[in-house]
Amino acid sequence: MPKGSGLSDLLNVLPAAFQVPDFGQLVAPALDHKPRILMLYGSLRERSYSRFLTLEAARLLEAFGAEVRIFHANGLPLPNDAPDTHPKVQELREAMLWSEGQVWTSPERHGAMSAVLKSQIDWIPLPGGAIRPTQGRTLAVMQVSGGSQSFNAVNQMRILGRWMRMVTIPNQSSVAKAFQEFDEDGRMKPSSYYDRVVDVCEELVKFTLINRGVAGYLTSRYSERKEAAAKLGERVGLKSI
Repeated sequence: MPKGSGLSDLLNVLPAAFQVPDFGQLVAPALDHKPRILMLYGSLRERSYSRFLTLEAARLLEAFGAEVRIFHANGLPLPNDAPDTHPKVQELREAMLWSEGQVWTSPERHGAMSAVLKSQIDWIPLPGGAIRPTQGRTLAVMQVSGGSQSFNAVNQMRILGRWMRMVTIPNQSSVAKAFQEFDEDGRMKPSSYYDRVVDVCEELVKFTLINRGVAGYLTSRYSERKEAAAKLGERVGLKSI
């Protein structure tokens, strides 16, 4: 144990920005609306297994008590190939802000997530390089593969979720040989893969219920509070000149 019991022994810490975690701040306020889940998927194909998996998960999420929105990327321009005022960009950004949790589902293309999925994330603004519209929201990741089971896409999406400062749940789904797992109507057949999707949806709703209302406190960071305090000090100093 360190000898110092307070900030007097932490010479590099700015006291004004230092906060001892408070359990009281982690008790979520009562919210009367359903958990809001936004779903993105990474394919534009007419018979898209990532869309089928998204729709199947949406049914489960609604059964678990969530309100669901699915963003369809048809018509979304490539990042920076259109102004931010493009209707599809505005639709995506509004849905991001509306959401309390998200599900990202991608096919695995060349050992990676699809460009369609990544382009949706790349349209999300990063104002000041710090606070993101995704920050503090929960995230579940799923993928479909044409061949044997792989985890390349979900692993990449986990890294992306961390970069976007999201709370990514432990569980995930990877559906191998997806063409065998859905019927002609696009409904998922009974299997261990389906059971895992149920697990993912149940876990996402639980984590979202715990997280919503306190996400801002959970993602409040000392370094950012210190930076904000420094900027405030500069403004106050300029006003006194």
